[in-house]
Amino acid sequence: MRKDTKKKGRGSPGTGTRTASRPRGRPRAFDPDMALEAALRVFWQKGYEGTAVSDLTAAMGINRPSIYATFGNKEALFRKALDRYSERMTNYTAEALKEPTARAVAERLLVGTADWLSCPGNPKGCLMVQGALACGEEADPVRKELISRRAKGEAALRERFERAKFQRDLPAGAEAGDLARYVMAVMHGMSVQSAGGASRADFERVIELSLRGWPQ
Repeated sequence: MRKDTKKKGRGSPGTGTRTASRPRGRPRAFDPDMALEAALRVFWQKGYEGTAVSDLTAAMGINRPSIYATFGNKEALFRKALDRYSERMTNYTAEALKEPTARAVAERLLVGTADWLSCPGNPKGCLMVQGALACGEEADPVRKELISRRAKGEAALRERFERAKFQRDLPAGAEAGDLARYVMAVMHGMSVQSAGGASRADFERVIELSLRGWPQ
């Protein structure tokens, strides 16, 4: 009798092996980058406490479990959105600090802020300033985070003005810390005015007046 020498192929019934493993769970059906961008715009428009999770799910096009699985809770999502916002602002603030004179630094910061606030595609105001100005105890960590980030920006500006003073670009009597606070106060004030409907022309007049008293 002739023996059947045909071997069973891999993956045939009874071998206990599979030709390919199937992925477990559902594949991610949304773009996390686009979802984060949508979340940023909601937080920018409504602030941290003014934004409900239902606002986020509607804007991001995903459900609550998907938000938590991908980004964490609401606070973690806000921090990620804030990182994205900060990166965009850094584009002009970092370049401004490279200007050759202290006055040019201040002017470029103020003009850049006016550009940012009056850009038609951006929501009104500044997320870094208005994101959590007044909030309850649960949102206090977010308020402190925004304060910390604004303080870092002011510290970088103070260091730049201290260098300008050392280089005699600023007079000996000029206080680098006071000048940094002054410029930041004007920038933050412009943000508040933007939320109230101020125009680019309004900002230009503010900038002109602000620089008239610059130390010579």
